[in-house]
Amino acid sequence: MTAGVVRGKAIIADGAGRFGLDTIEVDPPAAGEVRVAIAAAGVCHTDHASLRWPGPLVMGHEGAGHVEAVGEDVEGLEIGQPVLLNWAIPCGHCWQCAHAAAALCERTHELDVPRLGSSRAHAGATRRRGQAIERAFHLGTFAQYTLVRAEAVTPLPPALTPDAACILGCAVMTGVGSAVNVAAVAPGDTVAVLGCGGVGLNVIQGARIAGAHSIIAIDRVPARLERARALGATHTLAPHGDDAGHAQLVAEVRALTDGRGVDHAFEATGVPALALLPLKLARNGGNALQVSGAHGPAPLELTELFWNKRYLAPLYGGCVPSRDFPRLFEWIAQGRLELAALVSHRYPMEALDHAFDDMLAGRSSKGVLRIA
Repeated sequence: MTAGVVRGKAIIADGAGRFGLDTIEVDPPAAGEVRVAIAAAGVCHTDHASLRWPGPLVMGHEGAGHVEAVGEDVEGLEIGQPVLLNWAIPCGHCWQCAHAAAALCERTHELDVPRLGSSRAHAGATRRRGQAIERAFHLGTFAQYTLVRAEAVTPLPPALTPDAACILGCAVMTGVGSAVNVAAVAPGDTVAVLGCGGVGLNVIQGARIAGAHSIIAIDRVPARLERARALGATHTLAPHGDDAGHAQLVAEVRALTDGRGVDHAFEATGVPALALLPLKLARNGGNALQVSGAHGPAPLELTELFWNKRYLAPLYGGCVPSRDFPRLFEWIAQGRLELAALVSHRYPMEALDHAFDDMLAGRSSKGVLRIA
């Protein structure tokens, strides 16, 4: 039976800082597309930032659910199948995709309208009151239904429910991948992680899985440091927020590493003023990584780059979906990668404002919306 148009609830941002629940219509999938019924969606700082993007916009970029309809020329996906969504959607054929850099796919903007991602061939496929509406990051997971390219969809193993898996498509992949794929943390290495929210906790997990000897978790919120310990941190530090506090933090990290600094220092706070602090925490010849996607100016003293220090700003943990998601699933099945302990709060769709408040105040490590 051919699928028809479906109607469902969605959280829509107006582009001026406001959002609310409304009803959208979603077309049946065209060739190469899949319509997914969303079960749960992760709440991320990027979602809060999207309140200022051009609107109206269906919010959300982390999510999981089940296949509700499948278009022609889609293989390996069946109606009812639980799936994970991936916001950095590769074409699989360009130079970057062919060189294990799918997150940097060169054809993304050829396949999708550059503004925010509606399919060029199917630009009106998602509508509100008859008017076409954009979907954040090609997905729009704060909605009961979304229409995506098949390349955005990864089947979930039977033991992993969408409610648990929904955070894999951004926070977990970004954090774990930054440690394992980009920094290439090796057994015996030392690591510092500045900021222990959803991404930072997964940097810690990735470093632990990679065999790091020392993992120093840094955050001002005691509950986050407790979670960091539970997920693999060997040391915790609570810094002050001024320049003197930063100097003290650098001294404390060096004291834990024989005076030299860590092999790999990660920033996961999203605060521009802290984005370059990993350069002070890393040893000579070490890696400093900004994994939060922080925006805005940050002053840099060029001498911080001396002594062979490398500053990296990896996108999405260097994700290659065909390689990385099966590996994450395997680590979860083996008990090496923890999901349940990451999610501190769950909310109904109507409570996104509370989810944002908890996230911004540091009360939550990772929040999840139950889509219903």
